[in-house]
Amino acid sequence: MSSSEINSHIHKVAHPLLSTHLANLRLATTSPKQFRELVRNITTVLVVEATKDLGVHEVQGEGPLAKFEGEEISGRIGLVPILRAGLGMVDAALALLPENTSVQHIGLFREKLSLQPVEYYSKLPETPNVDEVLILDPLVATGGTAIVCVKMITDWGIPISKIRFLCVLGSAQGLNSLASACPGLNIWVGAIDQTLNEKGLIIPGLGDTGDRLHATQ
Repeated sequence: MSSSEINSHIHKVAHPLLSTHLANLRLATTSPKQFRELVRNITTVLVVEATKDLGVHEVQGEGPLAKFEGEEISGRIGLVPILRAGLGMVDAALALLPENTSVQHIGLFREKLSLQPVEYYSKLPETPNVDEVLILDPLVATGGTAIVCVKMITDWGIPISKIRFLCVLGSAQGLNSLASACPGLNIWVGAIDQTLNEKGLIIPGLGDTGDRLHATQ
């Protein structure tokens, strides 16, 4: 598994499993159940790649045959899915991360005419209860909602160096906007499409990921 850098903070993850799952995810004939499974599979690859430099500490334990020395992740990790599509990435991330990983929810949607992000829900504790944050959103189109979410997390008290943004697919314009608006933010993406249409939709893209995940088309 490897990632190629579009710039120093945008990492396009290169893996044949991810590419295969993404090709199937793009199909109009993919059912909601299959769509959810594919998003989970891609998220697994993204999380493994995005967390490979997390801090660890040494641990000791008793195995079936002898004592052993190993490592465990240090610090508290928080997942922040951007509702509602980000929920499709949560289970895969939780399956890999330590048991004390928490989930904080932020609800944002893009207003259809202005294409501007609108906040409708935030479940962040008054003070941060985590040391690192992984923001989860399958799609970055214009980058507007992603930028607002990152700024909400930094305003909450988490430094940009401790925030990682994971997305299945992004537009080149949206990812560059996100990187420019949030200097120092590390972004991991499964694929990058070059075109946004007049409605701010990625072409060829995935369609509306929230609708496809939850069968609400």
